[in-house]
Amino acid sequence: MPTPHNEANEADIAKIVIMPGDPLRAKYIAENFLDNYKLVNSVRCAYAYTGIYKGKKVTVMASGMGMPSMGIYCYELYKNYNVDTIIRIGSCGGYKTNLKLFDVILSEQAYSEGNFALTLNNDNCHLVESSAGVNNIIEQTANNLNIHLVKGTTACTDCFDLYMTDPSKFFERLPKGIDICASEMEAFALFYVAKTLGKKAACLMSVVDLNFDKNAPKATAEEREKGLNTMITLALESSLNL
Repeated sequence: MPTPHNEANEADIAKIVIMPGDPLRAKYIAENFLDNYKLVNSVRCAYAYTGIYKGKKVTVMASGMGMPSMGIYCYELYKNYNVDTIIRIGSCGGYKTNLKLFDVILSEQAYSEGNFALTLNNDNCHLVESSAGVNNIIEQTANNLNIHLVKGTTACTDCFDLYMTDPSKFFERLPKGIDICASEMEAFALFYVAKTLGKKAACLMSVVDLNFDKNAPKATAEEREKGLNTMITLALESSLNL
């Protein structure tokens, strides 16, 4: 049933949701990758489109930015719309010297020093895994498509990492044994809500900033679109086997 944040009916939402942060990216995916798509939610401009990808019913819905926004939308999709699997797709900042612009990263677990889990579920949790079964399908799909995939632990921050006063202090605070390959702002909330509700979640990220190299070249708009399309294609092709 509709919620204060989503006007769609349950039948309007597929069991598999591809979830970018940007509403206009959701629109772009619907227009360029889906057949017979329909706008099923526009509340707060959190656009959701449901259509057909190679015979499979898929919903693409924006999450907005940050864990609070992701937490609302993924919780309602799982709880109110009976969604089974959400694959987040988004951009990230890379922290490893072997990364290149537009490398695709698959998060195996997300670390947050915030209190999302404590607030939601009275759980002092700061590290949560994605769904191994979904990740296995994504990895096999990447192999079949000859897409280079980087796997690792990612950080989920409460602020945009490029605005941190001193990022080195953040890394000094990381618990021993946690090796961060990239940073974004939504995956921890998605993974934690999925775990809490017994659902499945994964997160694919395309590297758009090389945070270890202040002199790294900046991508053109055309390069960004092409690079993000690789990640989008991987998510949609993976959905065929979910």
